[in-house]
Amino acid sequence: MGTYFNFFGIETARKLSNENIKADLLLGNNVLAHVPNLHDFVGGLKILLNLNGIITLEFPHLLQLLEKNQFDTIYHEHFSYLSLITVEKIFEHHGLYIFDVEELPTHGGSLRVFAQHLNSGKVFGKNERVTNLKDKEMKAGLNTIDTYSKFKRRVEETKRNLLHFLIAAKFQGRSIVGYGAPAKGNTLLNYCGIRTDFLDYTVDLSPHKQGLYLPGTHIPIFHPDKIKETKPDYLLVLPWNLKDEIMDQMKVVREWDCKFVVPIPEIKIS
Repeated sequence: MGTYFNFFGIETARKLSNENIKADLLLGNNVLAHVPNLHDFVGGLKILLNLNGIITLEFPHLLQLLEKNQFDTIYHEHFSYLSLITVEKIFEHHGLYIFDVEELPTHGGSLRVFAQHLNSGKVFGKNERVTNLKDKEMKAGLNTIDTYSKFKRRVEETKRNLLHFLIAAKFQGRSIVGYGAPAKGNTLLNYCGIRTDFLDYTVDLSPHKQGLYLPGTHIPIFHPDKIKETKPDYLLVLPWNLKDEIMDQMKVVREWDCKFVVPIPEIKIS
């Protein structure tokens, strides 16, 4: 059928369905959190799915965001931060049934859910992983305001600790640069008020980012070779989810005793 370009929702799903286009498998990785109207999107999935079809969606897990203090992943392109409890309620509202879930390490911790029509002719029994994970979310207090109040206080503490380190390092005459120009890094830097008074520059492997500036903070972005030229004392790792890969890739900085700084879930210097 080729490729169909349009925003997906009930209207698009009805148009495709009227053209006798139905799906045995609907797959969406890192889409659900970006959708401005969850009911319109999930309602479209319901319409487009064949009677015995399967839906599988992957999205960042709210529980991991809270437990691992990943507040820097909260930014404009995400409309929702989702738990299994919430997604199950939305799906059930549209006559869909989540029968399995997988916990994944991607993006600091994600879920992949599997769903079908409630009246499917090929019924899959609910896997115990669904029940166990919902129990885990309830025990973590995802349904209570106090949990989010504690998260707020932890975020504020993280900001103070990072600024304390940066201020102390600058008073000691140390130089600090960043590695990476990810969206999460921009959230962190703007929230903490970190600009070129603390971070001389950042680097990124993407040629599409080099020669530009981080939004809001106006920190310049260079090729990673810049680090060898300036030999900073500290390297602030902004894409912390890739810290092991980056620390291995940039192990040359150890030659002049440069240390890596990982800010999330709490500041660690190594």
